[in-house]
Amino acid sequence: MDRRSLLLTGVAALGGVALFARHGARAAPVHYPVEFTPAQWRAKLNADQFAVLREQATERPGSSPLLNEHRHGVFACAGCSQKLFDSKTKFESGTGWPSFYAPLPHAVLTASDSSLIELRTEVHCITCGGHLGHVFDDGPQPTGLRYCMNGDAMKFLPA
Repeated sequence: MDRRSLLLTGVAALGGVALFARHGARAAPVHYPVEFTPAQWRAKLNADQFAVLREQATERPGSSPLLNEHRHGVFACAGCSQKLFDSKTKFESGTGWPSFYAPLPHAVLTASDSSLIELRTEVHCITCGGHLGHVFDDGPQPTGLRYCMNGDAMKFLPA
């Protein structure tokens, strides 16, 4: 087998793995304290909130008013009002999304996300299961984590 054939075989194999990882078998559904039907969620949320929280969409970078929210308070889930992040943990990551170095205790759950080629860690609201964003290991101390959140998934509650 020549180099070109070997390369094409490798690319095809990686494509198959990525396709299976994205559309392969999914874990059993998780039940949350707050659950609604898709129609009920659509009635409760605006279109952008529904897309992010219920369909795992990502808002356009720099588009969230919460990006520039610097008052003292708490960032809560737009779907169920679960308090998620204290404003003291917010930092300017330069990514275009509100970023935090730590969630409040017992506020979020994480899961592996293989919807892109790289494996990421998805962050969900512990109360309604809404998709909030992803967490990365390139944040500031004291945790070294960057919770990169969609502003459409949250609301700000001033102190």
